[in-house]
Amino acid sequence: MIRVDDLRKSYGSLKAVDGVTFDIQAGETFALLGPNGAGKTTTIHMMVGALKSDSGSISIDGATDPTRPVVRQKLGIAPQSLSLYEDLSAEENLQFFARIYGLHGPRLKERVDHALNFAGLADRRADHVKTYSGGMQRRLNLAAALVHEPKVLFLDEPTVGVDPQSRNYLFDNIEALKRAGCTILYTTHYMEEAERLCDRVAIMDHGKVLALDTVEGLISKFGGKSVILAQLDRPPTDPTRLPGRLDGLTLRIESEHPLEDVARLSSDGLRFTTLSIKRADLETVFLSLTGRTLRD
Repeated sequence: MIRVDDLRKSYGSLKAVDGVTFDIQAGETFALLGPNGAGKTTTIHMMVGALKSDSGSISIDGATDPTRPVVRQKLGIAPQSLSLYEDLSAEENLQFFARIYGLHGPRLKERVDHALNFAGLADRRADHVKTYSGGMQRRLNLAAALVHEPKVLFLDEPTVGVDPQSRNYLFDNIEALKRAGCTILYTTHYMEEAERLCDRVAIMDHGKVLALDTVEGLISKFGGKSVILAQLDRPPTDPTRLPGRLDGLTLRIESEHPLEDVARLSSDGLRFTTLSIKRADLETVFLSLTGRTLRD
């Protein structure tokens, strides 16, 4: 459905996007995950034709020029910065965006009603957007992106600044769109969102794709070992036989097979007052690849 090949964009000496390559299959939810300034939004802007690339190629459903109206008709875009008219109602906003895509008459009403219901805003359809909470505005932003029933949906940080209820509602909506066959490109720096929603994840930093795989694949390749932390009930008779580091009664073990190692320690006679196993996750991978330095 989508192919991005060696995409590049620079601003003077800053390489905002530096040779990005990936593909997205039809019906897949694909994440671009990265810290602020990684190049995610710039990549999306080039993919939808809002920004011209310096070099490289983009193919969406077989078309190579995303600025063409016939291609843009297939795309829905929910940008990170809300694209709504605050002095219009939700219904008026959706009618405006739907008409841009050529909808009119009964089809226009049908799609606007569907989008309002999908976003959970049907009962507030006549209220001005400026009276909405942040979560309601985010839901309307998503509704505006899908009102014309696009085949491909670009969601750029769609849950920024929303309350937990609206965030979970957005997740449910995105999963419903996936079940309906929509192809979704999702950018975020929230690990749990990518883990829950996305079939594959590309981790970006400094304009490059550092790794690309399923969440489980990334954890397997880059996550490292699990960490066992155990508080012993008494000192062991022979600390030198322990497979990890003992500090007082606290035992720390790095393990590729933590459950088996815990069972083996228990069978050897060790008893624990507390025990925890921290498995590698997507956040572990992310920090391993992009570092722990603060980003502004």
